[in-house]
Amino acid sequence: MKFNESQFLGVDVGGTHVKIGLVDRSGDLLEFHKEDTTSYREHSSGFGVNFVSILEKYLKLYPQIGKVGIGLPGMISKDRTTPLEIPAIPDLNNFPLQATLKRSFPEHDFYLENDAAAAAIGEFHFGKGEVSDNFLFITMGTGIGSALVLDGKVFKGSRGNALEMGHMLSRGNAGLETLVGRKGILKIMGNLIAAYPEKAGNLVGKELGTHLLVDTAREGNEVSLMVFKEVGEILSEAIVSTIRVLDVTDVYFGGGISAGLEFMMPTIDYNTRKYLTSYYLKDLRLKKATLENNAGTLGAAALCFMDSGL
Repeated sequence: MKFNESQFLGVDVGGTHVKIGLVDRSGDLLEFHKEDTTSYREHSSGFGVNFVSILEKYLKLYPQIGKVGIGLPGMISKDRTTPLEIPAIPDLNNFPLQATLKRSFPEHDFYLENDAAAAAIGEFHFGKGEVSDNFLFITMGTGIGSALVLDGKVFKGSRGNALEMGHMLSRGNAGLETLVGRKGILKIMGNLIAAYPEKAGNLVGKELGTHLLVDTAREGNEVSLMVFKEVGEILSEAIVSTIRVLDVTDVYFGGGISAGLEFMMPTIDYNTRKYLTSYYLKDLRLKKATLENNAGTLGAAALCFMDSGL
């Protein structure tokens, strides 16, 4: 069968949803779908088998598609065939995903990658404006994901899973993700509301969430701004260490929490300039990634470019 070489499927796998996008080589999201996978987590046949059934549905819907990129929320084998540690979907650990997909769809090609690395590759291929060939990509959402793009390719490390910044030890020997992942941010928020009720305003008594945090920060809520300042301080300390280890000049921020980047950036910028020497600061660029909510899906689709020369 002859496939359309200018269209691809990008599949962004999460703990509760799978996002599927039909993407062209220019990075235009032509069609988008979202599948609830909550029931698959406890299904007797396992998440992996059910995931294959999801792909079958969309390969039938788009028979012109021959290449599928898949972003996974965790560690995968260096040959990019097998999920190793997927905390949100432990049933996928050591599941022979690529082999199962090839057995089910032998005419198709499948490309697996860590979801943060996929989003970074998406930014490299599809990002708006000038995108560097070398950059540190940090995605802030439920957890903290990160990747290094080096000469236009993901730096994998010796065993395939380099740049897990979310697991770097930070204050009190807690992991960075524990401190400033979604749960950590909401813990900071709750603590500051309790400490400064007179400054919390309409946050008092509300169900805490990151959308509420961003919205109230935009309204000038003092506690919300204090939350972002503390998050910025913790994150910037890890960024300083990572910049010194990697000698990288460009840092891009993505993920849902990056909606509040404008409130963190003054602290991040101040701390990086405080703790780095002029050598590192000379060409330092800190900026928000441009693909926003579609980063995971577009990034997964961009994986299809890795051996195609597009």
